[in-house]
Amino acid sequence: MSLLKRVPLFERCSKRDLDKIGSLAREIEYPAGTPVVREGEPGIELFIIVEGEVDIRSRARKLATLPAGNYFGEIALITGSPRTASVTTGTPVRALVIEGRDFRQLLHDSPELQFKVLQEVGKRLEERSSRLAPQRIRLRD
Repeated sequence: MSLLKRVPLFERCSKRDLDKIGSLAREIEYPAGTPVVREGEPGIELFIIVEGEVDIRSRARKLATLPAGNYFGEIALITGSPRTASVTTGTPVRALVIEGRDFRQLLHDSPELQFKVLQEVGKRLEERSSRLAPQRIRLRD
């Protein structure tokens, strides 16, 4: 439960919300070098890294390394869009995995929780778009 509370996606959630979320999660271990999700595939799970690190790549370009306490898969899961990046374990990883249909049902049944999660997803999308926005080049006169 303390791990879920530290995950930005759930940090605004009540203890009751966290209990509900925790009841949906199953724990999985992956060896280093394991592909967890592939870019372009449907998003059917949300992953929370408990131990280890994963590498995020898009079009074979490394975008980031996420350590324990981070999460991935929420955007494709909520929007129904294909995965925007591939994720491979950089080290052995222990993760909590929440199935999409269970998570969507929880959000449907709890509008307050839905609002909290969507606020965080919106913030994350905004951060991503600002990182990907074209940089303005200042030309010298």
